[in-house]
Amino acid sequence: MKPCFSTSEKTVPIYVVESKDLAQTLSQLDDAARAWVEGNGFTAKLGQVALIPGESGNVRAVLAGWGNVTARRRDWFHFSSIAAKLPEGDYRIESGLKRPELKEAALAWLLGSYRFDRYKEKPAQKARLACPAGVDAARVELEAEAAFLTRDLINTPANDMGPELLEAAFFELAERHKAKASAIIGDDLLKENFGLIHAVGRAAAQAPRLLDMIWGEPDAPKLTLVGKGVCFDTGGLNIKPGASMGLMKKDMGGAANVLGLAHMIMSLGLNVRLRVLVPAVENAISASSFRPQDILRSRKGLTVENNNTDAEGRLVLADALAMADEETPDLLICMATLTGAARVALGPDLPPFYTDDGALAHQITRAARAEADPLWRMPFWEGYETKIEPGIADLDNAPKGGMAGSITAALFLRRFVENAAQFAHFDVFGWTPEARPARPKGGEAQGGRAILSVIEEQFGEG
Repeated sequence: MKPCFSTSEKTVPIYVVESKDLAQTLSQLDDAARAWVEGNGFTAKLGQVALIPGESGNVRAVLAGWGNVTARRRDWFHFSSIAAKLPEGDYRIESGLKRPELKEAALAWLLGSYRFDRYKEKPAQKARLACPAGVDAARVELEAEAAFLTRDLINTPANDMGPELLEAAFFELAERHKAKASAIIGDDLLKENFGLIHAVGRAAAQAPRLLDMIWGEPDAPKLTLVGKGVCFDTGGLNIKPGASMGLMKKDMGGAANVLGLAHMIMSLGLNVRLRVLVPAVENAISASSFRPQDILRSRKGLTVENNNTDAEGRLVLADALAMADEETPDLLICMATLTGAARVALGPDLPPFYTDDGALAHQITRAARAEADPLWRMPFWEGYETKIEPGIADLDNAPKGGMAGSITAALFLRRFVENAAQFAHFDVFGWTPEARPARPKGGEAQGGRAILSVIEEQFGEG
């Protein structure tokens, strides 16, 4: 289902009411309406709804509780909870929200309409919203559509979203935008010097592959997106316990997020030469599995002591980043569901990002706040560099000690980037563990709107 706003000329007004303004709002109602609202116990509590009936029994107006400012900022996208409580019909936001809040409310409404119904029919959201005045309807619809694409890819289980079908989704997006797409598959990875991608995926029934998409004018600024596409992660021979394996269909969340971002970039026709690289593999177990303490050689030439087969994401990303870096991109973005350590530090809602570029970090932080797309900068702490140097090889993919896991993983990836003018790595979770306003439990898009804003600021439109 494509998210879209109502175009009806007949809409029911929604008056958003903060707790402190309730008395004033009630004073402006006619006697019957005021009695109805008070009789139904409306106190303007956050998320509370009062439906004011018309003479024929239809809804003629809605009061939407907005609580107080402190309560409202506890979470993003509260307006979605209003939409879920309204009967079928077409609505408009009449008053009560400031201009920056209007876009967030509009986006929340659309994001809340998402249903993953591939395997089970689910009732659709029946309330429709007219896009608020001053809000770019096409832009908000595109942002919601990109989020839906990302959510669908992550929510689809590995039996229907293995490396082959992730490749199919990748090629479908490329065809939609008239981009050039190609894939290096199976043993051809060895011929093309992608030893790490091959090692991680060689044990699976579906061959490992590197997906490559190019779009835009050749002489435009070079933007490259790299997304981790581990379609399922057993942990390999260092097998995960069952509880830890339960969500591993989402281990291709980095790939899903960069595809959602790429869709927005190409739809908007931004002035970039876009390249998207996705190493698509399944970390499975068989007689051909890569082993703990194997020494693997990367595309860059660096050797890696594989001390844990469950630290496979950084291996496949390393080869893809090395390839991306070879053409000296102006901006190189890496997105991956890389470490549990990031979730321990910041939880599921706040992905960390890493960059050495202070100006880029400032842009990302500012955009994250403006776009209601939370991100938090973490350091490439050079004091931990020795932790990823095992002695027997150039690099260690699983340093001992269990501390600073997100940072050491980021440092590992940085070793494969030397030429890019700007580089940022995002350690996303890609999942909403408990349903929240506008975010049902399941796969989630994280960071894309903020990154898109930065790309537009840097490179402008086509």
